[in-house]
Amino acid sequence: MPRSLILLFAFVLPCAAYCQQVKGTRPAITGISHMTLYADDLAKSQQFYHSILGWEQVPAESTQSGVRFYANHLQYIELLSPPSKNLVNRLYNIGFSTSDAESLRRFLAANGVTIPDAITVKPDGIRFFQVDDPEGNRIQFIQEDGHGPKAPLDASTQLSSHIIHVGFVIRDRAKADHFYQDILGFHLYWQGGMNASHIDWVMMQVPNGTDWLEYMLYLPAAPSREQLGSANHFAPGVVSIAELEKQLRLKGWAPSAQGPSPLLGVDGKWQLSLRDPDGTRAEIMEFQPAKEPCCTPYSGPQPGPSTNW
Repeated sequence: MPRSLILLFAFVLPCAAYCQQVKGTRPAITGISHMTLYADDLAKSQQFYHSILGWEQVPAESTQSGVRFYANHLQYIELLSPPSKNLVNRLYNIGFSTSDAESLRRFLAANGVTIPDAITVKPDGIRFFQVDDPEGNRIQFIQEDGHGPKAPLDASTQLSSHIIHVGFVIRDRAKADHFYQDILGFHLYWQGGMNASHIDWVMMQVPNGTDWLEYMLYLPAAPSREQLGSANHFAPGVVSIAELEKQLRLKGWAPSAQGPSPLLGVDGKWQLSLRDPDGTRAEIMEFQPAKEPCCTPYSGPQPGPSTNW
């Protein structure tokens, strides 16, 4: 074969392989919309999310009884009454915001993802659809323009105004990467573990924002309720964990009674974990790292307080 043809194939074949992996133009995916969880006692949960975190409470938009707690007018934690008490896994779904739900639905279909026949349009104009990721996690993509509350009841009592990441159990990283990275355009933000030789956590940042999802890779085959509550978590962001601790103490929180003291994570960020009444972990984390992280450097922009109030 002539050398010119060999060079041509060298350039064309990689492109052809890539084009087979991802077809079409993906609309923007800008951040986390929500996390929906089952809660056994909504009254106890209200005390945690409204009184402790200071988030605005509104009824859930669901046929099931439930409630939402807004960190800002785009992001919320939604709690639903479970089909039965004491479920081991209380994660219902995760939502990400997109600029165009219908275009994203068609884009996923073109790339081999099973999609619903149509998007759902709510009376207030919010448009969304839901798919399963390779692990069976329910993932919603929501096109919304701030239909939540426009301002918190009292911003001075709010511990955080930005949910900066959500985490959930992943067993097969390669399959997850194909879905979130190759198709949806998420990119590696940081990865590491308790030591540099082993990967326990993989942070994948949304393509058009600073929020990220975290693969929790370390769980046993049959995790306990407590282990799942720790892995399937959400992270409110704060400027200062020291200031957060002062606010918590004013609300009656004490490390020995309701959670551990602040710690500096291997990712270089100060954090403090609280548990809601059902055991789901709120990993409150500083926006900026306090030191160089273990294992790998950050490869994306750092988050900050939300401007969505």
